[in-house]
Amino acid sequence: MPKLKTRKGLAKRVKVTKNGKIKRHKEGARHILTKKSRKRKRSLRKPTTVDKTVEKNMKELLPYS
Repeated sequence: MPKLKTRKGLAKRVKVTKNGKIKRHKEGARHILTKKSRKRKRSLRKPTTVDKTVEKNMKELLPYS
């Protein structure tokens, strides 16, 4: 059976934790920051995990992680 290909676009954007969860950055922290509150911008800095409903599909795109 041939080797499975990793989706490189996704692999560059996410990391897989030790427990197998997928860690990602939050959206909305790039531009139009003046109208966002300090508290909101601070929370956008922190990484978060992918929702369980999407995690299974993402793991298929990252076969060797």
